Amino acid sequence: MPRVSEEHLERRRRQILDAARVCFIRKGIHATSMQDIFAESGLSAGAVYRYYKSKNEIIEANISTVVGDLHAFFRRLVDSDPLLPVDELIERFASKVVSLSGPDGPLRLAPAAWSLAMHEPEIAAYMADNITGIRETWTRYMRRLVDAGLLPPETDVVAAGKTLFAILPGFVLQRLLTKDVSPEELRRGMRALCRESMLTLTA
Repeated sequence: MPRVSEEHLERRRRQILDAARVCFIRKGIHATSMQDIFAESGLSAGAVYRYYKSKNEIIEANISTVVGDLHAFFRRLVDSDPLLPVDELIERFASKVVSLSGPDGPLRLAPAAWSLAMHEPEIAAYMADNITGIRETWTRYMRRLVDAGLLPPETDVVAAGKTLFAILPGFVLQRLLTKDVSPEELRRGMRALCRESMLTLTA
């Protein structure tokens, strides 16, 4: 019997995850059952369970895909040469967020996943690992700014990284709920705050 190729296995995983995301966006994570995912994917229960043992595993895999892609994109921004200024980096990162949060975008699941993490220890641990990873990338960016002489040597890069990380979840919520904020507006706001900070420091 011929062995199933890794490409075939990956197509099946993607088929299941795409079907689950459609269901999660349409009905909500809590209201979506495994039966809904079987029906949407067109696969049998046995075929789905071959790849994922539970709905939580499917949720984690969906989060992993979008967060992994987003973090990889962010790392490229942080490591770019020449070093991007804060306002430009924020705008580019926010533009990527917008591209992933449209009507069928995977980032639409983010608020539901955050809520689920409050009650599901496995998902909470997984989300915490992802948050820590992205915050560490922010910290690395702050260190680059210090090394470039753009911030004082005594800058608390860890605290600054955590603070900058906090901006993006708020941006996601505004995009999904109020729909009245853009990446360009976020950049203008960051530039205004930076100018105010300089005025305060030099006053």
